[in-house]
Amino acid sequence: MRTESFMALNPKGFHRVVYREWGSVENQRVLICVHGLARNSRDFDDIAHTLARNYRVICPDIVGRGESDWLPDGAPYEITQYLNDMTALIARIGVEKVDWLGTSMGGIIGLCLAAMPNSPIRSLILNDIGPFVSQGALKRIGEYVGKAPMFWSHQEVEDYYRTIYPAYAGISDEQWHRLAVHGSRSQQDQGFALHYDPAIGDFFRAAADQDIDLWPLWQMVNCPQMLIWGQDSDVLTADTVTAMAEQNPDLQVSRWPGVCHAPSLMVPEQIQVVVDWLRTIPGKTDSLASTE
Repeated sequence: MRTESFMALNPKGFHRVVYREWGSVENQRVLICVHGLARNSRDFDDIAHTLARNYRVICPDIVGRGESDWLPDGAPYEITQYLNDMTALIARIGVEKVDWLGTSMGGIIGLCLAAMPNSPIRSLILNDIGPFVSQGALKRIGEYVGKAPMFWSHQEVEDYYRTIYPAYAGISDEQWHRLAVHGSRSQQDQGFALHYDPAIGDFFRAAADQDIDLWPLWQMVNCPQMLIWGQDSDVLTADTVTAMAEQNPDLQVSRWPGVCHAPSLMVPEQIQVVVDWLRTIPGKTDSLASTE
């Protein structure tokens, strides 16, 4: 794993976006993995390690999260900012086409990019997100984003994560610890805070007064698509999945019973689903070799 960065533009100046890179920089097969609202690039360590033999895997910290800069006061955390930053990322890595794996917010970013004319998105994997999210689900998420207490140890962070991320049940103790370490930042003698700008929660709650409805964009996505669905998810409901499949009969849906929002993609079975689908993307002539 390598750590790289680039400068991107916001309404008040420039900010640094950090990304992790796995695999050969000469590889033209690129997979960009983008995390959820309050997460960071290290969520994809396991899947990136698995795919690095065959892909150049790029995992950015979206602005305001992880090692990336926070936006200056008053600059909004919104989708247009993320689209601009990810366009700059694609230009930075120097390839014309990428495959995209996005969890929740990361999937919305990918969906918006894939819907645009002449999009560089060759294929789209959505992890527990679709073109419609209800106001009720948004309000539930808004109840905890940016409101976490201070912690006095990584163990306390881990305990908190185990409470708010029930979908991650089944990952190992080592993985939980890794999430806690990379998901928190030291406050010197004041303990630990979660590793994202609390202002993200304020902007999110301000925008959560209505449903997210991106159906017109979904109709414009014409690249191969896969959907990973936690069947107990309130963010991606059965009605939305059915409507997505009706509009795109070729959509491959991977269903995970008993899993809520959003599948971790850290357990071997979920990682293998992604690996297998990437091997068989329609129109792809070079199959992936076996992975460990």
